[in-house]
Amino acid sequence: MEDNKSFQQQATKIKRPVNKLKGRVRQIAVVTASVTGLLGISTVAALGYYAFVPPSVKRLPLPSNLISLESPLGKEILSSSQIKQDYTPLVKNLETQKRPAYCGVASGVTVLNALGRGESTYKRLDQSSFFSGAASRVRSPYLVTFLGMSLDELAELLQSHNRTVGIYHTSSTTLEQFRTQAKANLKNDQDFVIVNYNRSQIGQSGGGHISPIAAYSEKMDKFLIVDVSTYKYPSVWVSTSTLWAAMNTSDAISKKTRGYLIVKK
Repeated sequence: MEDNKSFQQQATKIKRPVNKLKGRVRQIAVVTASVTGLLGISTVAALGYYAFVPPSVKRLPLPSNLISLESPLGKEILSSSQIKQDYTPLVKNLETQKRPAYCGVASGVTVLNALGRGESTYKRLDQSSFFSGAASRVRSPYLVTFLGMSLDELAELLQSHNRTVGIYHTSSTTLEQFRTQAKANLKNDQDFVIVNYNRSQIGQSGGGHISPIAAYSEKMDKFLIVDVSTYKYPSVWVSTSTLWAAMNTSDAISKKTRGYLIVKK
């Protein structure tokens, strides 16, 4: 009887991860089947290729309302800013997204590695190991590849790496609250802000996007977005009101407004 009981216990332990894997496989299968039914096999194959292939390096022109950090004016604004303590750790740990839908992954890795600097037990992450350990039970990298991620899903992934994350949707905050919180955050390098916004609302090409912010200009009321899609756009200075309007848009999948995260040790 004891041998039989032990066998059953071991079988249960094996069955649990297998069931979770089956669940993930079913999720991917449902997504694939749905897309295939709508678009056809050849189109899905092309989309699959695009989803996994690293983006090509092709900088797009900036609209006049944004100021490139690489420009003389952009550098001057950074030099004169008194609220930029997050800039150096973020830039030193900046990850360029490896897949078109990996902006949240690259932002997460950038911030986690910036937070982990100086910690003797911290092991640096990359965009593959970001999904290891507890994070592997939160969201599959394959689902992120095809569907991206929402603000809440990124928060959950960051929390799985033993970090404290504050989630702020624009529907439950205000422009002034965002400005105040972000400025306070940027005055020390022990916590970081990640913004989720719609590119088209700031004049760029594309839809939903995620990147950290690294500095603030009091004189111009502009925040510096450190863009993780470095192949597409440089880091840019954007007015607080424009950035807020871009965050104050709805995510098509979650049906919630976008917003920002504050990530702490």
